[in-house]
Order: sequence, then C-alpha cells, then structure tokens
Amino acid sequence: MIHDSRIPMEDVISELRQAVKDYDPEAAELAAKKVIEHGIDPVMAITKGLTEELREIGDKFGTGEIWFIDLMAAANTVQVAVSILEPEIKRRNIQTVSMGRFLIGTVEGDIHDIGKNIVTLLLKANGYEVIDIGVDIPAEVFIENVRKFKPDFLGLSSLLTSSMPQQKKVIQALKEHGLRDTVKIIIGGAAVNEKWASEIGADGFAEDAIDAINVTKALTLKEGKGD
Repeated sequence: MIHDSRIPMEDVISELRQAVKDYDPEAAELAAKKVIEHGIDPVMAITKGLTEELREIGDKFGTGEIWFIDLMAAANTVQVAVSILEPEIKRRNIQTVSMGRFLIGTVEGDIHDIGKNIVTLLLKANGYEVIDIGVDIPAEVFIENVRKFKPDFLGLSSLLTSSMPQQKKVIQALKEHGLRDTVKIIIGGAAVNEKWASEIGADGFAEDAIDAINVTKALTLKEGKGD
C-alpha cells in the first residue's frame, strides 16, 4: 500500500503521540486506523508515534514527575494502538530488528500482573520481542517455554513474600535441566530486592518497570547486542 500524500504522515504520528500523552485509548485507536487506511508505515508509527512518547512518559515516572497510574494509563493506550498495528506489520511481512527476546511471567502462587504488563509494554517500546506467559506460572512451565522460545532474557515477577521461593525454584530447575547458562534472569516485584536476587543467583534485580528496562539494556550491552 502506498502512503496517501493528502494525509501528512507527521499529522498522524502527532495524533498517536498526543493520544498517549492524553492517556486516550479511543484517540489512539482512531489514529492507528488512520495509519492503516492511509498506507503509513506501521513500524514507523509505532516507533515514532507510540514508543517515543511512552519513553518520555517513562522518564517522567522515573524522575517522580508522574504517578504509576499515569504510566499504566499511557501503556494501556499504547497497547490499544499496537494491537491494531501489529497485524498490519505481519500482513505486510515487515521484518523488524529485535534487541533480544524476553520471556516474562509471574511465578506460581502469585496472580498480580499490572507491573509485569507495564514492563512488557516498555520492553516492546524499546525494541525487545516479548513473550508474556501470564501469572501463577509453575517452574516446569517456565522450563518448557525457555526450551521452546530460547529467550535471551527471563523475567520472574513476584509481589508476594509467599511466592518468592518460586523464583529460586525456577532458577534451580533451569540449572537441573542445563538451561541456566542460556538465559539472563531478571527478577522483580514488591516482595524482592537486590540481596534476594544475589542469593538465588539471578543476573539482575529491577525495582520497578523503568529499572527493568535499564537493567535489561545494561545486560544487552554486556552481551554486545546493543552496539
């Protein structure tokens, strides 16, 4: 499909950015549909319209200028637009460059997912391929998915003190199945801290969603993938 020059691409990109800034999913949906209707590159729309604005909002959250609920609202707005644009990318068979593959889930005994969902969206916004396997995930299911998807990173979320031992169980299971050295493990959630991460042998600890991105990027650069 050829871009309709009567509709300035910059205007549609601006509409996407404004929708994210206003936390307006309906406006994001309309703008995303315009991207498809007028033949605008959906990858450019995501990177220039959605992810750049989400990064700016993420930076504001990181400096305390906005609340977590604002970050969540912005991320949900982005997700609405992305859900419309991703099928168009697949339809066009557009190849995108990935910073790495990230498998993420909340460990067994914990059904919290808001923080995990924000991390997922921010990872996507920063160029990572993300496979979210959900909540209350047993160690054996993490093992199955590590084998299946061969991720570069594994994110283990735990908001409950009672579910913290499951993070350790997953890492131990990876060792037992000879998979530990194939993946970098980042743990996060309200229940955990850096001391716990070191104790169970994780590669990194993320205090919040923004920290999760920074830790992942640091590990990516360490592996030489972000050069």
